[in-house]
Amino acid sequence: MNEMVVMKLAKDALWLILLLSAPALLVGLVIGLVVSVFQAVTSIQEMTLALIPKILAVFAALLVCGPWSLRLLISYTQQIIANIPHYLR
Repeated sequence: MNEMVVMKLAKDALWLILLLSAPALLVGLVIGLVVSVFQAVTSIQEMTLALIPKILAVFAALLVCGPWSLRLLISYTQQIIANIPHYLR
């Protein structure tokens, strides 16, 4: 296994991590911004008002994107396992 193969594996793994985490992070970001603007407009400074919607939205995003994430992980794992002989050369 040469350096190019290792770099490609690392790049693919990092790209997969980015793809898998993006839905939850983006939903959390959007909900956080919306709640922050709402709190600023209404002068409500309750910490649970910011936390509970984000938790629920991120959980919902993980439920909705779960099958897609699982397909990505299975595909990546199958690709890694199928290419083991190539990596050992």
